[in-house]
Amino acid sequence: MPRMQSRYHLAEERSGGRHTVFRANAAELIEQVRDTRRPLVLTQGGHSAAVVPDVEEHDSLLEELDLLRDIRLAEKEIKSGKGVSSRKARAQIRARVSR
Repeated sequence: MPRMQSRYHLAEERSGGRHTVFRANAAELIEQVRDTRRPLVLTQGGHSAAVVPDVEEHDSLLEELDLLRDIRLAEKEIKSGKGVSSRKARAQIRARVSR
């Protein structure tokens, strides 16, 4: 299920120069990310510049990415003939554990 994102402009032009909106509101915006668990997309000049994710969501995505990489590697090994049957894998594991 896609997660909704909040968009927030990093800076805006003021008469005295560039005013960093994110810096001025960082604590509030970080609290919003924690509370909603939705990423905050920071923009500059109307274009996405950075994403601030919730820490738990970030960690979860990294774990999922690692798992998907392991699956892709396993599929490549099976296609190249390096795979073993589940029966043989169990026997190898039992042999290692019983040492």
